[in-house]
Amino acid sequence: MKKLQSLFETLLAEVERDETEHEVAQAARPLFPDLRSRRAQPRAEDQLRASELARTSRLSRFQEAEIRSLVESCKQIVAERTLELTQANAALAKALNEVETLKERLAAENAYWQAENNIQYNFGEVIGQSEALKEVFFRIETVAPQDSTVLLLGETGTGKGMMARAIHTRSPRKDRPMVMVNCTALPASLIESELFGREKGAYTGASAQQIGRFELADKGTLFLDEIGDLPLELQAKLLQVLQDKEFCRLGSPRTIKVNVRIIAATNRDLKEAMAQGRFREDLFYRLNIFPVLVPPLRQRRDDIPLLVEHFMRKFCRGMGKDIKHISAATMKRLVEHAWPGNVRELENVIERAVITTTGDTLQVLDRFEPAPPEEPEDACGQTLEELERATILKVLRRTRGRIEGPHGAAVILGLNPSTLRGRMRKEGLQRYEWLATGAE
Repeated sequence: MKKLQSLFETLLAEVERDETEHEVAQAARPLFPDLRSRRAQPRAEDQLRASELARTSRLSRFQEAEIRSLVESCKQIVAERTLELTQANAALAKALNEVETLKERLAAENAYWQAENNIQYNFGEVIGQSEALKEVFFRIETVAPQDSTVLLLGETGTGKGMMARAIHTRSPRKDRPMVMVNCTALPASLIESELFGREKGAYTGASAQQIGRFELADKGTLFLDEIGDLPLELQAKLLQVLQDKEFCRLGSPRTIKVNVRIIAATNRDLKEAMAQGRFREDLFYRLNIFPVLVPPLRQRRDDIPLLVEHFMRKFCRGMGKDIKHISAATMKRLVEHAWPGNVRELENVIERAVITTTGDTLQVLDRFEPAPPEEPEDACGQTLEELERATILKVLRRTRGRIEGPHGAAVILGLNPSTLRGRMRKEGLQRYEWLATGAE
């Protein structure tokens, strides 16, 4: 019996649940009155600790549930916000795409109107839309992207300086300066130092080093205005610099290399100057690579109303006046004037008129003589070959080099295209002379 009692005590010690232990003890108590469990009875402090742990465990389960609920709520909020942001980003991307499309369209329209404005009314600073000026614009557009030397020919006041700026601003050198040298304004003794520079003490009065215009224009454009007035002794030095692209400052043996594009201008007849020995023939052919003849104002009368409007607005802004009208009679007088001073003279006349005008209608007080009728070119003294060459060249310029086709030069001249080409070779006509840029 003792062994059986010992076995029940051991069983009571191994029972985990209190209810089961109580049931076993009640069942075995009649058999074993002194039966007791071998499980160690917990102390009071152990019971307190166990109770605290149970309470903490219940609290932890409650907190865990609360945290889980909060996490789920946060996930839902994040999902909703993500959806809203995705939709907002999609709407923003669509709006940006529309803005970019409008921007491209605006840029294209702006480029179109700028091109249209340049062709018809304002080629850079040059105002006009006459046929004579359009031919000049075409030649400028043709030569501007190249590095070729340009020779601008024309009377005083026709705007050769503006044409030079138009060439420079349309060239790959537009981000570099265009340096101007007026060969007439500088004394002959100073032109060399202005062009090539000098070292300190190079001559009496040279108290400091000076950088020449060629150095300043390196990788840019050098505009030699009134090249026909350059002293003969300096023409040889200029020719050498154009050929070798290097020079020395006055008073220095050091060679300086430069990369300069040359644009020259003159109102002189350089061929006549060559015949008189005032201009070097080799320098002329070095400069005359791409000549551009700027027409006088009397040959582009269609541009006079545009120029009058332009100058009137310009001077009204500067003087704070509000002149809005020009009478037909006044405009007729301006158009019929011969304008020996060309655009510069017209500008001065309009400035005086703006100064003296008191109302809103321009009053021109200058008295003009009507322009004499233009006489046809005198053919006397020209050979038949010269007349033939001039005629072919004139037609080629009109067709911009096109020989064949219904609007080609051969049809206009009544010649077979191969015959015309043969005569062009015979006359030694060069491609740049008739402005050809494409296939014939």
